[in-house]
Amino acid sequence: MSASRAGEARIVQAVHGRHERPADPAYQAGLAEELRQSYGRAGLIELYGRFATGDGVVDTMMRKAIWQAITRSCGTGLQVAGGAGFKHPETFEIGDGVFIGAQAYIQGRFDGTCVIGDNVWIGPMAYFDARDLVIEDCVGWGPGAKVLGSTHTALPVDVPIIRTDLEIKPVRIGAWADIGTNATILPGVTIGKGAIVGAGAVVVSDVEPFSVVAGVPAKFIRWRTEADPVLDISHGGRS
Repeated sequence: MSASRAGEARIVQAVHGRHERPADPAYQAGLAEELRQSYGRAGLIELYGRFATGDGVVDTMMRKAIWQAITRSCGTGLQVAGGAGFKHPETFEIGDGVFIGAQAYIQGRFDGTCVIGDNVWIGPMAYFDARDLVIEDCVGWGPGAKVLGSTHTALPVDVPIIRTDLEIKPVRIGAWADIGTNATILPGVTIGKGAIVGAGAVVVSDVEPFSVVAGVPAKFIRWRTEADPVLDISHGGRS
């Protein structure tokens, strides 16, 4: 009788990153344009509320069409799960093949910029202070991970902090980077290409390309190599 292998790690192929970019149906672009012409920005935001949480085919199609209609630009193959929300989506530029998980929230600003590159995977309940945010191509974003792109100046000290000015600093996430579950990226931070941020890390300074960081505050752990094992400090269970 052979020993049980239950509980051992196993390696399976990723799904999102290996997919061909899904083609939109022929009517998709026309639907988005019709919505844009008929509703305008305020109307589209109100309309989105009707389809924001459903899981059916119509809800899924309408979420996608409304995002395509209301953003500054949006590629093909977008998938938006139920409960995903936004603020100032007119400042968003979204690439091809982007997935936005359930209850993720992207908070832009009327004079801001939010760029999300091709084939980016955003896990459920992620949060983005997207007043000045660029996420390059093929980034994996773990469930619950966050970007904080601004802070209050807290000056002068004789007024409530929430009434003080906001200081906005750009956050840049390099291509191929992987942000672990519940990690937090603070204002002004740049994550280098191909870097890995461990689950739960709080990143307060720039991360070198192809490095691995973890902890609170996040510290350099090692460089990635071709012989990297399964990186269980970073992945959030996505396929």
